[in-house]
Amino acid sequence: MVNKDTTNDKARELPNQNKLALQSILQGKPANPGFHLFESTGYHALIPDGSRIYKIDKNIHDKLKELLEKNDLIGIDLWLIENDLQSLGNIDDRPVIDPPLTSISLAIAQKCNLGCSYCYAQEGGFGVKAKNMPLEKAIAAVDLLFAQNLAAYKMNIAFLGGEPLANREALQEVTRYAKERADIESKDINFSITTNGTLLSKGDADFFERYGFSVTVSLDGVGEIHDRLRPFKGGKGSYERIIRNVEPLLALQKNMQVSARVTITPLNLCLKETLDELIRLGFHSVGFSPMLSSPGGNNEMDSASLENMLESMIACGQEFEKNLIAGERYPFSNMSTALKEIHRGTHRPYPCGAGAGYLGVSASGELAACHRFVEDKKGYLGDLTEGINRDLQQEWLTERHVHRQEPCKTCWARYLCGGGCHHEVIHRGRPACDYIRGWLNYVLQAYTRILDQRPDFFYPEFESR
Repeated sequence: MVNKDTTNDKARELPNQNKLALQSILQGKPANPGFHLFESTGYHALIPDGSRIYKIDKNIHDKLKELLEKNDLIGIDLWLIENDLQSLGNIDDRPVIDPPLTSISLAIAQKCNLGCSYCYAQEGGFGVKAKNMPLEKAIAAVDLLFAQNLAAYKMNIAFLGGEPLANREALQEVTRYAKERADIESKDINFSITTNGTLLSKGDADFFERYGFSVTVSLDGVGEIHDRLRPFKGGKGSYERIIRNVEPLLALQKNMQVSARVTITPLNLCLKETLDELIRLGFHSVGFSPMLSSPGGNNEMDSASLENMLESMIACGQEFEKNLIAGERYPFSNMSTALKEIHRGTHRPYPCGAGAGYLGVSASGELAACHRFVEDKKGYLGDLTEGINRDLQQEWLTERHVHRQEPCKTCWARYLCGGGCHHEVIHRGRPACDYIRGWLNYVLQAYTRILDQRPDFFYPEFESR
């Protein structure tokens, strides 16, 4: 079958370096907000509103390409209707109103022992004097969560910082309190923590296992690469201590799961090597996130770095595909999460629950749209004394709706992306749109291949194997 997609011809003319990334970026360029064409196991069309994927024949594909080249918007709409490729019309301009609270993050320790130059939390203090969250504030935050979650919604409490284990006693006490209250009220509650790993102990491993924590350890590479980006404040490397400390947690992992989160900067773009080593060490999953907004612009990703990252992400995705087809587990979380979101038909007007079902709580008791807006007035939504400021929350949800964002409303990926991380967009803009579309374009292609060859990957029981 002849492929008449000219973006493939352009990609063949590109130099070998980053050929996969550039090809996917070209294929992912927004052409029409009502659909996105891609090829894998044949011709396909994604209809964004409703997040539906259709396998189409060459005639439908070529006609859509022809109409796009003519910019015949009326003709496109008629052709989509004629071939039953219609939007469900699920997402309109209306913001979410008075959402129930299902998740909070506690800045249980606004302090840190590392000196990561790119840290959005500004070495843990969020631009103010380093401090711990008093236990009474943490308890009040849990009470707010229960008070705002009267229906039988699953709840989550996340412990963040800074380095949350710098306030271990309060963390453990508030966990016990929340679990006891959840048991009494027949509520389903989960706990999570993001830690730099330097203060982890065997006792922490036992505690997290007992309460079924999802533990995320921040690791930005292997050995010296990590040490350059995440040293102690005195300059000494932290990698060896973290790996030594995390071993007791990796050895348990029955009720808890231990994942690694890798922040990608221009200095640690060796994704495949990092992924393979962290999998070898026993992490349940490994995920990558580009550094798009940091205080002072330190180690932020630019377009060239994002292109390099995309090339490596696709290479990791291809390894995921190869292992999955062979029946081997390859826990690359960016890939598995994106595939399952696509299969679920995820489509949303926001990138996450920030400011809606999820709020961050500062050590002093202020409520923020998320953990990244702690001590940041741009995301202030109330405090523990007065509660959620519903006027500010409604203003946030109205202004952050993807239909209010430019150029999002003309992009085919808008309901998969949701407009991008609020904090990053507010503080830097949208430097990563090509990267995001390029990644989603690749994942869509991989989705059709996996659906053909390993449909059981999408069965609920797959993860328990």
